[in-house]
Amino acid sequence: NAISKQKLVWSDEFNGNSLDYSKWGVEENAYGGGNNELQIYRWDKKNLRIENGNLVIEAHKDNPNVAGTTRPYSSARIRSKYRGDWKYCRVDVRAKLPIGKGMWPAIWMLPTDEKYGGWASSGEIDIMELVGHEPSTYHGTLHYGGGWPRNKHTGKEYKLTKGTFADDFHVFSVFWEEGKIIWGIDGKPWQTQQKWYSEKGKFPAPFDQKFHLIINLAVGGRWPGNPNDQTKFPAKLLVDYVRVYQNI
Repeated sequence: NAISKQKLVWSDEFNGNSLDYSKWGVEENAYGGGNNELQIYRWDKKNLRIENGNLVIEAHKDNPNVAGTTRPYSSARIRSKYRGDWKYCRVDVRAKLPIGKGMWPAIWMLPTDEKYGGWASSGEIDIMELVGHEPSTYHGTLHYGGGWPRNKHTGKEYKLTKGTFADDFHVFSVFWEEGKIIWGIDGKPWQTQQKWYSEKGKFPAPFDQKFHLIINLAVGGRWPGNPNDQTKFPAKLLVDYVRVYQNI
């Protein structure tokens, strides 16, 4: 069993009183992710806090204004860049997701140094993305190839047999080794990818460099669509822990 030979190298159990800034940076922007998203990411306890042993990322419909830009929603986004960066690892994130039209929680990875050039030629690993109008389904995806618009993506979706991802916590995982990336839920593998490429390097590029973690809750945008009258705010993404393992 390959997993038993792995050692915990980095983790956050979110048991303190505030975010551990030795492990996470907070991103503040009104950029919209290039996807026409409707949130401003803020560094504010309303949107980002530790509570009852969980990381809470909370979206509000409150027309925030940051540096002269107003958007309909506020939310939060954190990353481990320069504080947690790994090449070949297993990542486990135990989380409970918000649902409803327009919700777009994500647990994902980007390259720390864009060795092979701008997105997506240096790669992106999406451990978990959910669009809130499909509350029982999540997506595991790779992005690679060339710079936009020559970027490619491949992936699959996993569907619960009953209930939604807002009902309970689940452990979302990737097992990333040289030339192979496996997605798992609650310890069970469900997708394997072994074919990808970068215009700027030989296989297994671009997935042969250090990547870092990002956890965020986006609101609206091209993929999830915008919230409707039934979407409940505030909406919470809860994370119980993040654990990263590497081979001994």
